[in-house]
Amino acid sequence: LARAHNTVAPSSGKVLSGGVEANAMQKPKQFFGAARKIENGGSLTIIATALVDTGSKMDEVIFEEFKGTGNMELQLERKLSNRRIYPAIDIVASSTRRDDLLLDKDTFQRMWVLRKHMADMNPEEAINTLLKNMKGTKNNAEFLTSMNG
Repeated sequence: LARAHNTVAPSSGKVLSGGVEANAMQKPKQFFGAARKIENGGSLTIIATALVDTGSKMDEVIFEEFKGTGNMELQLERKLSNRRIYPAIDIVASSTRRDDLLLDKDTFQRMWVLRKHMADMNPEEAINTLLKNMKGTKNNAEFLTSMNG
């Protein structure tokens, strides 16, 4: 979305690093801001992707511009995908912001212990640990109990 707007945005005369026109970010930011401005409450989920590690300065600028705007970050791991390990998710690098507001205290504490346990694992170790331990459980509560004792 940001790349497309960069192509068609009217020139402001101000170009950010990577060749990104300063006006190009305005419309995408408004679009993503819509998730927080719902009349009469409710919710709108917007899922977006960002290209990283492409070698393009433009991609870096766009990523950094939007990095802190989401409520959740899911990082995919190419090395896992190349090894046919699915889901190819970097569990340690992925997270939900303010998950303390979404979970009860006991569940949050168990999640914290699990995340601390996996913090030093590489992506393959982390996903394999989760997959192996999830197989013998019926639900999230049982899984977290089995992992935390």
